[in-house]
Amino acid sequence: MHKLPKVTLLIPLLLIILLLPQSVMAASQGIENMKQAQNQIEQTIDLAKQDLVKAKQAYDQYHDLWMNVEDSVKTDSKAAYKDIETQMGQVEYAFIVNKQDDVLKALDSLQQVLVKYTSGQYANVASSKDENITLAEFVTLLDQTKDAVQKHDQAASLSAINKVRESWLSVEGNVVAQSATVYSNTERDMVVVNAMITDQKYDEATKLLSDMITYITPLTQKSSYTIWDAAMIPIREGLEALLVVGALLAFVKKSNNQKGKIWIWAGVTVGILVSAVLALVVQFIFTSGAFGNNNFLISGWTGIFAAVMLLYMSFWLHSKSNVKQWNAYIKEKTETALSKGNIISLGVLTFLAVFREGTETVLFIIGMVNQISVQDLLLGILIGVGVLVVLGFIMLYIGAKLPIRPFFIVSSLIVLYLCIKFTGLGINSLQLAGVIQTTHSSVLPSISFLAFFPSWQTAIPQILIMVAAIVVFVREKFKSKAKLSVTQS
Repeated sequence: MHKLPKVTLLIPLLLIILLLPQSVMAASQGIENMKQAQNQIEQTIDLAKQDLVKAKQAYDQYHDLWMNVEDSVKTDSKAAYKDIETQMGQVEYAFIVNKQDDVLKALDSLQQVLVKYTSGQYANVASSKDENITLAEFVTLLDQTKDAVQKHDQAASLSAINKVRESWLSVEGNVVAQSATVYSNTERDMVVVNAMITDQKYDEATKLLSDMITYITPLTQKSSYTIWDAAMIPIREGLEALLVVGALLAFVKKSNNQKGKIWIWAGVTVGILVSAVLALVVQFIFTSGAFGNNNFLISGWTGIFAAVMLLYMSFWLHSKSNVKQWNAYIKEKTETALSKGNIISLGVLTFLAVFREGTETVLFIIGMVNQISVQDLLLGILIGVGVLVVLGFIMLYIGAKLPIRPFFIVSSLIVLYLCIKFTGLGINSLQLAGVIQTTHSSVLPSISFLAFFPSWQTAIPQILIMVAAIVVFVREKFKSKAKLSVTQS
């Protein structure tokens, strides 16, 4: 029984190994890395003279290599990194236009930059740690993106909005401490702007960028934070994780299952520890720009994994809402009340929920350290955690008092809501990381409460989950009526 929770340690280790930038393992290897990339571009140029389709495939291989090694280049020379990114944007645009002369010209320009870099002609820069920016500088990046969009320069615009997304990690803590609405709107609008630029909807992109600048700029004026600002971070970020943990603890209490409780608390503990370690590593070892996409990847994939498990848990809880079914289940499982697989899933689910919210919480707190006294920061955190503890006890108390049927119905609805929200947040984060494309639609509304964004890639999975939930509910209603009819007859 005591050995099982140790398995949960494998999950954070795997996440860190899979998602951390590979360049961290070999910081200062930029030139060696790009020599290989240079050979790939030479092959692409040769193919482009004969077949653009094969040339694009070869370029995609170069692009994959670049994604793995770009941080090492950035460490060596910010100027080289910027020039390479700019020329890559020109190449990608040339492939979109699909004109051989333009493709060859863009590839040749990129090759010249690579030769210049690998031959040591770019001046070294001491440390990319300087890339952490202020909120005012973030607004400046938005202005630069807007200028590029107004010129209808797609390549420059895409490069600029990519820089905005990478820099977001530097300022998101500052933003969320002042306004949760601005925070969620910014994460949504960065994805939408990128989609608009890709679709060459320059007028709409310009307007949206202007809106972003308008609602973010007032936040740049704040020079210090209060105790309440510090308290709101753990409350706001921890509430969703608390709902998951509270619902699961209430469930295992109903089933008198001690093993389940151990796994839940193991997941919570490991989630908190890994969140703190990862956030500190990001803050003091990586640059925010270098880690930006990886933060979105971690947030995205943990959100998706958690959503899948929440979906399963929601339907499982709903299936036990019938008193007779629950009593039969308890009798069947006797003292265990849960299968081994389900017990392990409790720990994994709580780890994912706590890890996802915990990492952001620690990063946000670190982001406000220099603008609040240590005493006020600690007091605020204690107040926030205290509020969560009180809410947790209330949840457990109410859960213990509720009859079986209302308890499972309420629990399944809470878990279903979190599943829908985690799905939206997870996919949106993967869109910010560039893993999933964005198809913006003016038809779709934006609902912050559900993390429902005006993008078909996020909306469709959420709608399908809601439809599935309705179908299951209606089906169960019909089954109950049918059984009642049989009993009465």
